[in-house]
Amino acid sequence: MMKRRWSGIGAAALLALALSACGTAGQGKEQPAASTGTEKPAAATKDAAAPATKTIKYLGKDYTVPGKTDRIVISGAMEAMEDALVLGVKPIGAITVGGKFPKMFESITQGVESTGEKMQPNIEGILKMKPDVILGSSKFPPEMAEKLAKVAPTFPVSHISTNWEANLLLLGELTGKQEQAKQVLQKYKEDVTAAKAKLGDRLKDKKVVSLRVRTGNLYIYPEGVFFNASLYADLGFTAPPEVKAAKAQELISIEKFSEMNPDYIFLQFSEDENKDTPKALEELQKNPIWQSINAVKNGKVFVNVVDPLGQGGTSWSKIQFLKAAMEKLAS
Repeated sequence: MMKRRWSGIGAAALLALALSACGTAGQGKEQPAASTGTEKPAAATKDAAAPATKTIKYLGKDYTVPGKTDRIVISGAMEAMEDALVLGVKPIGAITVGGKFPKMFESITQGVESTGEKMQPNIEGILKMKPDVILGSSKFPPEMAEKLAKVAPTFPVSHISTNWEANLLLLGELTGKQEQAKQVLQKYKEDVTAAKAKLGDRLKDKKVVSLRVRTGNLYIYPEGVFFNASLYADLGFTAPPEVKAAKAQELISIEKFSEMNPDYIFLQFSEDENKDTPKALEELQKNPIWQSINAVKNGKVFVNVVDPLGQGGTSWSKIQFLKAAMEKLAS
C-alpha cells in the first residue's frame, strides 16, 4: 500500500487557512449528480443571478458549496481525475504522478497547476488556487480532510468501485454536465448488455481473472474491486473461490495462483509500481510455473489492456476496459 505523507504547513499558512476558510463540507444525506460533454476549463465567470450557495447531495450527506463551482481542484482522488477525463472537465488544479501529469490525462491538464502527489497534497499551493470546491479522497485521514475543508468545501470522493456512478454524477452536477454524465452511464449499461449478448454462453464455464503486479509481487482483488466488478458484476463471469474470499488487495504466490489455473488473465503492470523490480513482468513470463497455467499456454494473457494507471472500478477505467476486454474475449 502507498505510504501516506503529508505536506507540512507552517504556522503562518495555518493562520491563512483559518482566515480564508471557504466553509467546511456539510453533513446530512447524499446521492449522485451527472453529466457529459467537451473539455471545458473550470474557469471563473461569476453569474450575478446565481445563488450565493447551493446544497449538493453525495453518498448520504449534504454539502454546501458556492452557487457557482467553476474553480475545481482535484486532490488525492484519481477517481475524480478519471471522471474529469470522461466528461471533458479541466480543473484548475490536478494530481501529478512522479512530479508530472500522466499522459492519459493530457487532454485535461494542459496549463493546469499541480495539487501535489496523490497522497501528498500541497495545501499551500491549493490555497493559492482559490478553489470553489475540492474533490479530495475518501482515503484521506481526518486531519487531512479537515485541512482541505478549511480551504474550500471538500468532497471525499469515494474509492469504492460500487460508487463510481455517484462519483461521475457528482462531477456532472458541479460542472453543469448532469445530462452528459447520465448519457455516459446509460451508454455504458447498453454496452454491457450488448457485450453479454455477444458473448452468450460461449465462455460461461471459463475462469477469468484480473491480476496486478506490484513491487514484484502478484495481487488479486475482491469480487467487487479493481476490474473484477466489470468481469463478474457486469459481464457475469463467476469469480473463483480465491477471489470471493479476498477481503482487500491480497498478495498471492505464483504457486497458489497456478492452482487457480484461469483460462483468461487480464494482467496490469506499471513501471511506477515496480521501480525496485523493473524486470518483474519479464521474469514472471519466463517462470515455468506461470507457463503451466492454461491462459498462458493458450495465449490468453492480456497485459495492460488499458493504461496501468487506471483505477479499475472507475468511469474511464470501466468504459475502456469493457471495450478492450470484449476485443479479447470475443475473438
